[in-house]
Amino acid sequence: MSEEWKDPEHALAYLQRADAIPHRAAGESTLLAEVPANAARVLDLGCGDGRLLALVVLKCPNAHGVAVDSSPLMLTKAKERFSGNVRVQVKEHDLNHPLPAEWGKFDVVCSSFAIHHVPHERKRELYREAFDTLNPPGVFCNLEHVSSATEGVRRRFWEEMGACPEDEDPSNKLLDAETQLRWLREIGFQDVDCYWKWRELALLIGKKSR
Repeated sequence: MSEEWKDPEHALAYLQRADAIPHRAAGESTLLAEVPANAARVLDLGCGDGRLLALVVLKCPNAHGVAVDSSPLMLTKAKERFSGNVRVQVKEHDLNHPLPAEWGKFDVVCSSFAIHHVPHERKRELYREAFDTLNPPGVFCNLEHVSSATEGVRRRFWEEMGACPEDEDPSNKLLDAETQLRWLREIGFQDVDCYWKWRELALLIGKKSR
C-alpha cells in the first residue's frame, strides 16, 4: 500500500470523513445483497477500521473473517472494533504483495475503497489471487473508487463531494471500471458487472462458479 497510509494523520483524516461519503450506504447495501448468508469464511482486503467486514459478518452469522491492512492506525482501529470477537482475525498485510497461501480458501473476498491505491498491474494480479482463493461458489465484491471518463465528469464528482480535484488523495491510482470488469471476465469470474455506481464510486462484482 502507498506510504501515505502509514502516516497516522493521513489515515485518521480519511476515517473522519468516511461516513460522509455520499451514497456509500447504498453501495454497501448492494454489496451485502450479493453475499450469501451461509458464507463460512470472508476475507476483507484493505479493511480500514473494519467497517465493511463488520457488516458482512453481521449478515453471515456463522462466518469467520480475516481483515487485512498495512496502515498501523487502521489495524489499531480494526482490532478495537473486533476486540473480543473470536470470529474475526486482524492481520497486517500490504496489498502490493501476494496474498499468503496459508490463509486458506474463502467464500467471500471483499474490499472497500482500498485496491485503487495499488498500481494497475498489481490490481490485476490481486484480482487473480482473489479468484484463486475463492471456494466455488464464491463471490468477489470490490466497492471501489474508479476514474471518470472525462475531466469534466471528474470535476463534477468532486463538486458533489464538496471538494475540488486538487484535494484528491495523492495515493490514488484510479482506473476506469470497464477495464477492471474486463480483467475479471478474462480471469474467469462469472456474472461480472458494475452492480452499483455513483459517479467515481463503483461496485465491481464477479462470481466463481467452479
